[in-house]
Amino acid sequence: MRHTTGTGRSPGEKIVKDIKRATRKQYSSEEKIRIVLDGLRGEDSIAELCRREGISQGVYYKWSKDFMEAGKRRLAGDTARAANTGEVKELRRESRDLKEVVAEQTLELRILKKSILGNGGDQE
Repeated sequence: MRHTTGTGRSPGEKIVKDIKRATRKQYSSEEKIRIVLDGLRGEDSIAELCRREGISQGVYYKWSKDFMEAGKRRLAGDTARAANTGEVKELRRESRDLKEVVAEQTLELRILKKSILGNGGDQE
């Protein structure tokens, strides 16, 4: 039986792959750090640790590499980091609010100056 599709996958295989992708566990940064530190302690083999955590050894070694590189950058004094989306939204909201306050204060100041000077700002 020949497959005539370009990918060579049956519709069933595609469905299974989509389900696996949708149900894949997402690990938080804290979980990744815990797993990497467990591996660095050396109490269990990396293979045993990965089996227990349900990850591949390749994933573990990538996390470990990322962890070590981040540590090197931090120790070298590089404290810059990418802001997450929530932080960016919060900073934009705060900036907008502060701009509104400045605009209101400016308007109030102009009105006050005009009322003190009387005739619209002409000093004679």
